Amino acid sequence: MEKMTRREKTDFLLSQIKEKMEENGGILKTSQITGLGVDYRRILSWVEDGTLERVKNGYYSFGYKERSEEELILGLFSDSVLCLDSALYYHHYIAQKPFAWHLAVDKNTSKSRFKMEYPVILPYYTEPEALKLGVMEIPFASGSMNIYTKERMLCDCLKYQEKLDRDVFKRAILSYIADGAKNFAELLSIAKERKVLKKVQNIIGVWL
Repeated sequence: MEKMTRREKTDFLLSQIKEKMEENGGILKTSQITGLGVDYRRILSWVEDGTLERVKNGYYSFGYKERSEEELILGLFSDSVLCLDSALYYHHYIAQKPFAWHLAVDKNTSKSRFKMEYPVILPYYTEPEALKLGVMEIPFASGSMNIYTKERMLCDCLKYQEKLDRDVFKRAILSYIADGAKNFAELLSIAKERKVLKKVQNIIGVWL
């Protein structure tokens, strides 16, 4: 087999990276790129000449600023769960998309992961067991994303009421009450786990 020229090898490696990147929401970690046989010094040179973009420390992309926020969230934080304002938006309980992404994450997750200018992230550090409670998946960008069910979402709104805008909180309560697909038995079960059972009974129970 004829040996590839330096340019051909570069083009081949970049095509491999792009293919792998599209499978991972448009973003790859350093280890994923080096796993394709790319030397770290080559990665740095590509960043310097603009061939490759550094999204944040240890994460890279092509056309980073041109990608939607959803693509970036899926690529960077697929292990997180959409919660509070973000969950309210994707469950269609509020009409305006939040400025920041509200993500529930394992409390042991490195805080440096969320230090980035775009997109803006508001992480909620959660106990591992609580993180898994009331999770479902929705179609998101080119794949799927974890989000809290309406019942878990509402319980968190009650638990963190002081963190929510007053109008957003009110809309969350009224939207749930009007939701024909709500599951009150599940709401009570999750409320007990999240220690907001009295709040649910006092605020929601009178409407049901």
